[in-house]
Amino acid sequence: MARALMIQGAGSDVGKSLIVAGLARAATRRGNRVLPFKPQNMSNNAAVTVDGGEIGRAQALQAQAAGVEPHTDMNPVLLKPETDVGAQIIVHGRRVATLRARAYAAMKPSLMAPVLESFARLKNRADLVLVEGAGSPAEVNLRPADIANMGFARKADVPVVLVGDIDRGGVIAQLVGIKAVLDPEDAAMIRGFLINKFRGDPSLFEDGYRLIEARTSWPGLGVLPYFARASELPAEDALGLAGARKAGKCKIVFLALSRIANFDDLDPLKLEPDVDLVMVRPGEVIPGDAKLVILPGSKSTRGDLAFLRAQGWDIDLLAHHRRGGHVLGVCGGYQMLGRRVTDPEGIDGPAGETPGLGLIDVTTVMTPSKTLARVKAVHAATNRPIEAYEIHIGHTDGPDRARPFALLGGASEGAVSSDGRVYGSYLHGLFASDSFRKAFLAQLNIPAADQQYRARVDSALDSLADYIDAHLDVEGLLSLAR
Repeated sequence: MARALMIQGAGSDVGKSLIVAGLARAATRRGNRVLPFKPQNMSNNAAVTVDGGEIGRAQALQAQAAGVEPHTDMNPVLLKPETDVGAQIIVHGRRVATLRARAYAAMKPSLMAPVLESFARLKNRADLVLVEGAGSPAEVNLRPADIANMGFARKADVPVVLVGDIDRGGVIAQLVGIKAVLDPEDAAMIRGFLINKFRGDPSLFEDGYRLIEARTSWPGLGVLPYFARASELPAEDALGLAGARKAGKCKIVFLALSRIANFDDLDPLKLEPDVDLVMVRPGEVIPGDAKLVILPGSKSTRGDLAFLRAQGWDIDLLAHHRRGGHVLGVCGGYQMLGRRVTDPEGIDGPAGETPGLGLIDVTTVMTPSKTLARVKAVHAATNRPIEAYEIHIGHTDGPDRARPFALLGGASEGAVSSDGRVYGSYLHGLFASDSFRKAFLAQLNIPAADQQYRARVDSALDSLADYIDAHLDVEGLLSLAR
């Protein structure tokens, strides 16, 4: 039976996911069989698992750090927001409902059982289970039905280390304040804290560090400086792509849809030296000098078609196409490029039909069943192999399917417009295939570096583990697990 340790955060985006990934790699290098676990995640960035379900992308990265295949037990409850107040509920890798926030709150206590079932199975297969919390335990108003932070930690008897983010300011108040608002029995689960994203001379924070120890009675486990190579790792938030922008000879832009999903499809492009990857945000126009515009995945295709038109991006896309530009739609973006999207059963929102952008002659009909699969394909235009995954609802067909984007087991996949400049595909993760990425960019006269994307991610994970070993008390952290 494995030992376990939980990493919780003083807030969202404090770096919990990367710290778990770095610890997983560091502990794996010490000879442990490590498995990651997150009871509940909220993300539209999902990965397809070895057992044919879906989990949050961060847990797939943590699995890679531990040298294991991602499995649905690593993230038993996944919430995929479809509107501001509603989300698709994924349990053990499968969609079970689409609920508004209040209805999910009523359902949540019943999900502790599947969470504990997954955790028990992981413990039986590992030496160490590293658990990631969600948001912050300071949200004590949510504590009665909590399955993601102290509710899980208490039920499973897992010790907690709390992470504070000094980069956003107020880290002393974050940590001391959490001790003040937590129930004493919850606070007793916290066995230490660490500080993340420090910039500058850490000795200048010594007094603050000791103050936190004195006010909380929690031992400090180290101060982790800002990790510059974090931009080379898949991010949970699409804003991470915007923050990684650099100068490049050729501009590729992508639209920041309101329900953007699986945006890590674009991560390999941001690492290409000659690519300037630009996020077009709401209210901004599509740059006139873009070589390629990408419509990424979406958790709400018809909703994001309306959002896209509200920004005027439909007009910009048509102008871009008239100027000879290229367009790629992936998954939901592919569906948007067609003639129309029909949802007779109200699977993707209210039943009805929405006109598409008309750049590819296909039509999509939403269906109840969801496609979840890892696939190997061949790019039709260049004959280069693609390793990818599908994760979508809906069936797409029409005349332009006669010009497939790829061949999947000999069958046509995706579609290409009659002028050869608009492409649609359901294949997520396609740009991680190095020879395909290079060949696809060459078609656009964009030079590509001779680099292996997956090896670069693995190198960054090694560097992260080295960084954690150098700056944190890793032995002290691992000794807390039980």
